[in-house]
Formats: sequence, structure tokens, C-alpha cells
Amino acid sequence: MAPKRKPKSAAAAVVVAPEMPATSLVLRCSRADGSSKNGFVWPTVAGAEVVAPDWLANNECGHGLHGWLFGAGDHTSSSYAEDPNALWYVLEVVTTDIVMLGGKCKFPRCMIRFVGPRGDAAAYMLAHEPRSRDVAVIGACRQVGDTQSVIVGYGGTATAGDGGTATAGDGGTATAGYGGTATAGDGGTATAGDGGTATAGTRGTATAGTRGTATAGDGGELRIQWWDAKASRYRTATAYVGEDGIKPNTPYRLDANHKFVEAPKGEC
Repeated sequence: MAPKRKPKSAAAAVVVAPEMPATSLVLRCSRADGSSKNGFVWPTVAGAEVVAPDWLANNECGHGLHGWLFGAGDHTSSSYAEDPNALWYVLEVVTTDIVMLGGKCKFPRCMIRFVGPRGDAAAYMLAHEPRSRDVAVIGACRQVGDTQSVIVGYGGTATAGDGGTATAGDGGTATAGYGGTATAGDGGTATAGDGGTATAGTRGTATAGTRGTATAGDGGELRIQWWDAKASRYRTATAYVGEDGIKPNTPYRLDANHKFVEAPKGEC
């Protein structure tokens, strides 16, 4: 009688984990208590999932959750962006769910990754979303070295070293070193070092170093430094747009007598 053969063991099943969908980070803000338009209230803790109760997959504002992809966009599209008590969120969203609306985006659901002040939310965005480092993140504070360029959005602070370029949005602060270029939006402050160019928008302040050029919009202020050899110190000449013939959006420099004169075309 032939010996009984042992039954072959079944092959071990291979379990393949489903591929996770690609995601993107989105910035947004609300009132201090988390509430927003139409009575919707956002959770105020990280890790919470949020689902839009009225989602419609169209390219019209409304019917969804809204924010700024990678932290950049039109801050005036929110009623709370200029509120100093606003609560700021960083949200993780499935990339294919995002609908761009022009200056903002909308999506059906998200996971809250951060909740806190504007500056901290911007810092979180820059630390965890690589694509945000190439755009003007709202509320960001960024600094780069010599000959490098940096850009931030509304309310942010941009600082570049010698020969660098710093650009800030409305209400922001841009500072560039020797030979650099600093540009700030409405109500912003732009400061450039010796030989640099500083440009600020409406109601902004543009400050340039020795041999520098300053430009400000309506209601703005121009400040250019010059070296007082007799006193061995720097002094600052100041002019106000709309007074003493100073024009808005016009580059100025100092003449030999430290008076503001229009810079020749091409100089700035």
C-alpha cells in the first residue's frame, strides 16, 4: 500500500494595500470661534475631518469648503483674513477633489492638520507643503540669503540679503540688502539697502539706502538714507506722496543736495 502523501499547503495570500490618493495642503481662516458664512462652524482641533453638507462639483463659489491652495490666493475673498482674531487652518485635501475658482478653491471634504494664528499657520504650510515655497503664502515670514529671491503674500514679511529680491503683498513688509530690490503691496513697507530699489503700494512706506531709489503709491511715504560726512552718521530724507510735488508710483532718488528728484528712466 502506497504511503499517503501530505496535502500541499495553500500558497500564502498576498495582500496589497490600496494606494493612497495624492493630497495637497490648503490654507483658510474663520472667525475666532470657528464659524464662517451661512452658519457653518469648523472644528477647532487638528485631526478632525470636515465634510461640506452642500457640496456641488461645479466651478462656482459656494456649495463646498473653501480656501487657498498651497496658502496663496486672493485674501480679499475671505471676510476674516484681515481680522486679527481670526482662526487659521491648514487643511489636507485630496488633490483630485479640488476645484479652482480664481484666487481660491473649493473641495468637498478635508482633514484639519493645523489650527492657530495666521503666522503659525503659514509656517506650518511652508514646512509641510513643498509647493508652497514657490508661491506668495498669506501671512508668511521668510528670509533668504544674498542674491536670492523671496516672496510672501498678504500680511507677510520677506527678507533678502545683499543683491536679493524681497516681495511682500498688501500690508506686508519687504526688506532687501545692499543692491537688492524690495517691493510691498498696499499699506506695506519696503526697505532696500545701499543702491537698492524699494517700492511700496498705496499708503505704503518705501525706504532705500544710500544711492537707492524709492517709489510709493497714493498716500505713501518715501525715505532715502544719505551719509553725512561732517557728522559721521547716516541721515534719512523723507517725502510724502501728494506733497511738495511728489508724485505717486514715480521713482525718486536724492540729488547732491539730498533733495528728492525723479530718477532717470531705467535707473530703477
